[in-house]
Amino acid sequence: MAGETLTSAGTRSWLYHPVFPDHWQRRALYSLAQWVNGLAFRDIQFSPTGKPVIKIAEIKGGISGQTKFTEQVFDEPVHVRAGDLLFSWSGQPETSIDVFWWRGSDGWLNQHSFRVTPVEGVDPAFFFYLLRYLKPSFVGIARNKQTTGLGHVTKRDLENIEAAYPSLPEQRAIAHILGTLDDKVELNRRMNETLETMAQALFKSWFVDFDPVRAKAEGRDTGLPRHIADLFPDSFEDSELGKIPRGWGVGSLDSVLVLQRGFDLPATQRTSGAYPVLAASGPSGTHNEFMVRGPGVTTGRSGVLGKVFYVHDDFWPLNTSLWVKEFRHSRPAYAFHLLLGIDFALFNAGSAVPTLNRNHVHNLPTLRPPMGLIDEFERVSTESLDRQKLNDDQSRTLAALRDMLLPKLVSGELRVQDAERFIGERVA
Repeated sequence: MAGETLTSAGTRSWLYHPVFPDHWQRRALYSLAQWVNGLAFRDIQFSPTGKPVIKIAEIKGGISGQTKFTEQVFDEPVHVRAGDLLFSWSGQPETSIDVFWWRGSDGWLNQHSFRVTPVEGVDPAFFFYLLRYLKPSFVGIARNKQTTGLGHVTKRDLENIEAAYPSLPEQRAIAHILGTLDDKVELNRRMNETLETMAQALFKSWFVDFDPVRAKAEGRDTGLPRHIADLFPDSFEDSELGKIPRGWGVGSLDSVLVLQRGFDLPATQRTSGAYPVLAASGPSGTHNEFMVRGPGVTTGRSGVLGKVFYVHDDFWPLNTSLWVKEFRHSRPAYAFHLLLGIDFALFNAGSAVPTLNRNHVHNLPTLRPPMGLIDEFERVSTESLDRQKLNDDQSRTLAALRDMLLPKLVSGELRVQDAERFIGERVA
């Protein structure tokens, strides 16, 4: 077959001719949709404002501080809107090549990704799961072309892959089953986002903007329960941080919490175990031993700066991270939100690799509210964090169920009626 580089007929068959039910209609995958590749943007086209340029990084992680923007206007086919189906066809095979629904703001599609529009008679949601089913083929094809860490799936590959689809009612039934699970995962994600936004807003109101103090100073009701309102004074005083609530102190950060470098652990040992391993960028496997009792807080020391993580359970912080060794005038949830408000990039002591010297941030002047008020915030914030963990745990279970059902439904191993009954027995 033209364009194939494989020598094993069995492997070629598996990659380009996946298993589908006999009664489904077969066609080349490329013919089932319009595939519009993104643009190769130049630096001169970027600007501080405008619409985002949507690269694979944005497709996977959303708009961030690294996102580029442009004020220029391009052809409509590369205009991406929420709800569009995107297929990233180039990059590290196992982590970059995949299919996504775009859920962000309007933007312009960068090269190495297709905007995909299924043809008439093919349900978009079904086609999303069809591409997910074909992901092992995409990864295998890209891996066979991989050079310097990158692989790709070309238009020729999409033309050579044999796909199949059932009648529209059956397509929609399959998409409904899998979509129900994904909808629950998305609902949990949005709920967690709301919970975290509320907790950050409360921290800002109490410990940054001092809203209850201002209300009492102006003779207004704080809107808080009496026992909490009584913890706030009714006036301000001068400090090295500016005006702060009267009676509250200021000290160095290490008078509030103490950061400690994490511990070495080879990647080969982060494969299985009951305890999460935390790197600068976040979770990095598990281990059968822990070094720190949870709940705890970590942030990046080397490689990635600025991300802060609240860890519910006992854990192992890697040497690329810093963990809070002592909560001297704080509690875990309070420390988590306090560190979220620090711009660690300002303290980068590295050149090629971003590096944080803990002594630099230890000297930061830091507010010291009454411990009684910190404890009240801790109670509210911990409830929010615990709810988020329950949602995350449920989402992992639902995603595992979806990933188990997807190949069985699309290959014909499991019928729609059986899948509905299977889900009904396991999902409330």
